Amino acid sequence: MRIADLGDVALHFREDGDPDGAPVVFANALGTDLRIWDEVVALLPAGLRAIRYDMRGHGLSACPPGPYSMGALVRDAERLLEFLGVTDCVFVGLSIGGMVAQGLAVKRLDQVRALVLSNSAAKIGTPAIWAERMAAIRAGGIAALADATMERWFARPYRESPDCALWRHMLTRQPVEGYLGCCAAISGTDFYTPTSGLSLPTLAIAGSADGSTPPDLVRETAALIKGSRFQLIRGAGHLPCVEKPGEYAEILTAFLKETGHV
Repeated sequence: MRIADLGDVALHFREDGDPDGAPVVFANALGTDLRIWDEVVALLPAGLRAIRYDMRGHGLSACPPGPYSMGALVRDAERLLEFLGVTDCVFVGLSIGGMVAQGLAVKRLDQVRALVLSNSAAKIGTPAIWAERMAAIRAGGIAALADATMERWFARPYRESPDCALWRHMLTRQPVEGYLGCCAAISGTDFYTPTSGLSLPTLAIAGSADGSTPPDLVRETAALIKGSRFQLIRGAGHLPCVEKPGEYAEILTAFLKETGHV
């Protein structure tokens, strides 16, 4: 286990591959941890420096009192990359991780040379929707929303497989304070204007069965960025890196080659 002490927060991270290779950084979705990238990282080409981390309030990272702002989550990523001496990375963010990716690219183009916005958008949901979800969690814990979350995360065939239980367990084990803190960050974020000013290689990935960030929403965000392209993974929900890791790794590898990163 490796921990980056950033002062006001400590982030759990993991590195795989070549320590001197081109860096690819992975940021997790709400209610998950860095394990969602396990199978994808294992399928990437040799010669890359793959860095994964648990966002604050998730996994083995510290869980400061909430609510969190998106600015704080972006600053966490920025300081982690500084801690690791990373510049010119390809930043892969899923869901809230994709929002962090957008904010980081706006703030620190020296750290980010290309983006992968997976199952994410410039704005996700509405404050009213997030307030309702947060109230339900305060009343019944994360487990109260677990079944509905599995329906958004995975297409039916995967939900009916034994593997789904692992990810449901991962969700329900996340700290409630961290989950609520990140809900507040998403609720307060609208990146349409700053993201529309970006101009860098960007791959947007959507799952055809995604109940959280439907393909049209992901495509709309991709269209804001000059130099972007959109890729649909059929038969996958909100976590295609878990559900279709082989296809996901193939798409990501092709993008890394297109951008000269590998």
